[in-house]
Amino acid sequence: MAQRFKVTYATMSADNKELQAAYDDAIARVKTGWLGVEVPMFIDGEKVYADDKFESYSPIDTDMHLCTAQKGTVKHAKAALKAARSAFPGWRDTPWQERVAIFRDIAERISDNSLDLSAVMILEVGKSRLEALGEVEETADLLRYYANSMEKNRGFVNELGKLNPDDPQEQNFSVLRPYGVWVVISPFNFPMALSAAPIAAALLTGNTVVFKGSSDTPYNGWKTAELFAEAGLPPGVFNYVSGPGSTVGQELLDNPGINGWTFTGSYDVGMKVYRTAAGGAYPRPAIIEMGGKNPAIVSNTADVTKAATGVLRAAFGMDGQKCSACSRVYVHQGVYDEFKAKLVEMTRAIKVGDPTRRDVFMGTVINKKAYQDYQRFMEKARADGQVLVGGMALTEGEFAKGYFVEPAVVEGLPEDHELVKTEMFVPILHIAEVKSLEEAMQKANDTVYGLTAGFFGEDDEEVKWFFENIQAGTTYANRAAGATTGAWPGVQVFGGWKGSGSSGKGIGGLYTLALYMHEQSRTIIG
Repeated sequence: MAQRFKVTYATMSADNKELQAAYDDAIARVKTGWLGVEVPMFIDGEKVYADDKFESYSPIDTDMHLCTAQKGTVKHAKAALKAARSAFPGWRDTPWQERVAIFRDIAERISDNSLDLSAVMILEVGKSRLEALGEVEETADLLRYYANSMEKNRGFVNELGKLNPDDPQEQNFSVLRPYGVWVVISPFNFPMALSAAPIAAALLTGNTVVFKGSSDTPYNGWKTAELFAEAGLPPGVFNYVSGPGSTVGQELLDNPGINGWTFTGSYDVGMKVYRTAAGGAYPRPAIIEMGGKNPAIVSNTADVTKAATGVLRAAFGMDGQKCSACSRVYVHQGVYDEFKAKLVEMTRAIKVGDPTRRDVFMGTVINKKAYQDYQRFMEKARADGQVLVGGMALTEGEFAKGYFVEPAVVEGLPEDHELVKTEMFVPILHIAEVKSLEEAMQKANDTVYGLTAGFFGEDDEEVKWFFENIQAGTTYANRAAGATTGAWPGVQVFGGWKGSGSSGKGIGGLYTLALYMHEQSRTIIG
């Protein structure tokens, strides 16, 4: 068994020489033996190859060919859905204890191979070493948490009360039952955690699954799918397709045989999924996470160093490409200048470079479009506000073949500006001075989104006031590890309000599995 290293986003507690040496070995192993491969789809228990292909190249070095993937078609999507429908009755009737055992085994396999899986993620996504390892370990913990939740809730079968307590013949039960065929569509930025977690939740609860990952990360999509493909599941229980969103993705939205969706991505596409789910002959469940425009509020009672540290980590971790990334900061005028100076100093010291290296904090943005978006946003920032630090695309020397950009801190933009209102998904942070916490709260909540938010202030009453008034689902106070980022399964539940989420419940929490089932009340007399 490979040596394990426990890493979380909150602590990065295993950042030590032993870990780093083992990580170096894994990166070298992947670079020399894992690249240039062809990765399949997986339908009805078989690896499937399409006539047309597409290739994945690294955003670190766009000459680095990572894999050749399958450009699936509508026919492949239909076949996967048909297989899932056929497999559903048998999987539904499989005892939940057997399902739990399977997913605990998968979690162990993830942890046993965490460094190799993380190395693939670094090369295809461009995230730093510890960000990648943190995601892989989070994935394993999500599977363990869901397996434990299924067991703790005894398969979600509960006896209820009686109309006649003295009648021994009356029995009443609440039973949560799976819906049927579940589609999981995941984004590029967390290609394992935001894929494997909803896949596991759907399968643990008795649904069958068709999974489609991002076309930006087909290698990670397959490495995630492979975990389930090799888990000994009956044919058709789990299926994986890859290909264009306009064809494969559209079929996974429009097909009437789908019983539910988990989608993580943009607001526009998420709302399209939700409207589809609400239409048809009857409404169907859709668990949708649609990003955020996440604020932090800094009080004049704050520890400024702690606040600047937490904001920096949340704004520029993974190059700002997190739906939870901090993108707006409202700072009380009493500490604004001190906070700004500290944040600018710390931002200037961020190491940007090849994320396979130990000392790099920021790697790359995901693709050419994101690279161009960053430059376009920075042009607007210079025209309409003041750029305090950063803001340049890096093109020389070691940066010449990748999508490298500087972290940027901007001030002076009006509240209705595109950069203040729009989720940009690049490392640009706007800070603004406010006269009161009430003003900060009003501006923080003035958005369609409500995913994450942070607060810094050393007054207990202010902290309580923040939690009572902020309109966001995942909230933190005085967290230097990440002002708005870093939720961990069973520790911080991750989910959004308003335009950031559809279910009102988060992932990695007490109520996640119940979202994948509907309730049946059973009364037995005699």
